[in-house]
Amino acid sequence: MQSFKPQALAVLKIEAEAVQQLEQFLNEDFDQACHLILQNTGKVIVSGIGKSGHIANKIAATFASTGTPAFFVHPGEASHGDLGMLSAGDIVLAISNSGETAELLTIVPVIKRMGIPLIAMTGKPDSTLAQLADVHICVSVPKEACPLGLAPTASTTATLAMGDALAVAVLDARGFSADDFALSHPGGSLGKKLLLRLEDIMHKESQVPIVHRLATIKDALLEISRKGLGMTTVVNDEGKLAGIFTDGDLRRILDLKLDIHTTAIEHVMTINCITAKAETLAAEALNIMQQKKINGLIILNEQQKPIGAMNMHDLLRAGVL
Repeated sequence: MQSFKPQALAVLKIEAEAVQQLEQFLNEDFDQACHLILQNTGKVIVSGIGKSGHIANKIAATFASTGTPAFFVHPGEASHGDLGMLSAGDIVLAISNSGETAELLTIVPVIKRMGIPLIAMTGKPDSTLAQLADVHICVSVPKEACPLGLAPTASTTATLAMGDALAVAVLDARGFSADDFALSHPGGSLGKKLLLRLEDIMHKESQVPIVHRLATIKDALLEISRKGLGMTTVVNDEGKLAGIFTDGDLRRILDLKLDIHTTAIEHVMTINCITAKAETLAAEALNIMQQKKINGLIILNEQQKPIGAMNMHDLLRAGVL
């Protein structure tokens, strides 16, 4: 059979080199574009057509998900009414490898008349679009990965990478946090990992397994069975956490031949156990449990009293694990 690997490797090499050489274009124009976007009080409208349009759409989505309000506008539709989406305070990011895309050039006069800053991203610094723009970011590549030199390949990859660089540079300067990111990604496992807190998934009130320190091992085992979490908290006379007793602790004391009917749980419980607060992120709790190699976690209030309990199964059901 014919091997397609050599041609594929050649494409990857060409595109990797195209991205690598973009470093030379991270100059004052790039900085100025970042400042314009940071100071912008409106939205970033990203526009392009053809393959550049697909890249523009993705760049707009990246901006929108990282703290910079943005959306994609098709230049052909823009000249037939969609320019009404633009308003004072917006910025236009126009993408065209040639810099001569007729549909983009048609709407430039309107953008200028509205006093909206125009950032152009092209592969031709001397092109019409580049010259008309307030700021030009060059994304020129030595050659396309297409052996015919026709299909946009290396050029679209380079443009996408530069768009990511622009969005992430602005994200960092804006001080955009994981919590901010979660607000625009509430759905799916990503949102759950970033937004979900232990108070949202922990077992509460009567569901929390609790026995007094003087309770017998038998009492503790019954409480573990009733609550079904594979553990029970052990509290002192003030209701504060004194320790924990788990299925693992039970296996460890089997050889001690203790009388489960008379031995107090305080003699076999684990003290100084790992605990968390209700506001702890579920993702953080998962990390703690994996590092400490424990299956359950006790949630305490400020008075050090158990107010919740959870285990790996709860994280699994919540979609965090």
